[in-house]
Amino acid sequence: MLDWRSLTICGIILLLLFSIQLIVRAKNPLKKMFLSMLKGVATLALVNFIGGFTGVTLPLSLLSLAIAAVVGVPGVTAMLIFNTFL
Repeated sequence: MLDWRSLTICGIILLLLFSIQLIVRAKNPLKKMFLSMLKGVATLALVNFIGGFTGVTLPLSLLSLAIAAVVGVPGVTAMLIFNTFL
């Protein structure tokens, strides 16, 4: 039987592979990658800013920043889902 950690790792790997596939198909991959990183970090900052009103926050750590930068908005969404249900 799979536990939550295994499912979390599989989900993050799938999100990384999906993000890599989108970047490779882009006409300008460096620009696309930079914008994806910027959107992810901005989304993480927005979640923590709005967290004062909603009560939903994500811890700012090196791991959460790396996930937000590498995976982007889907990574922040996945962290929110895992933080809510775990």
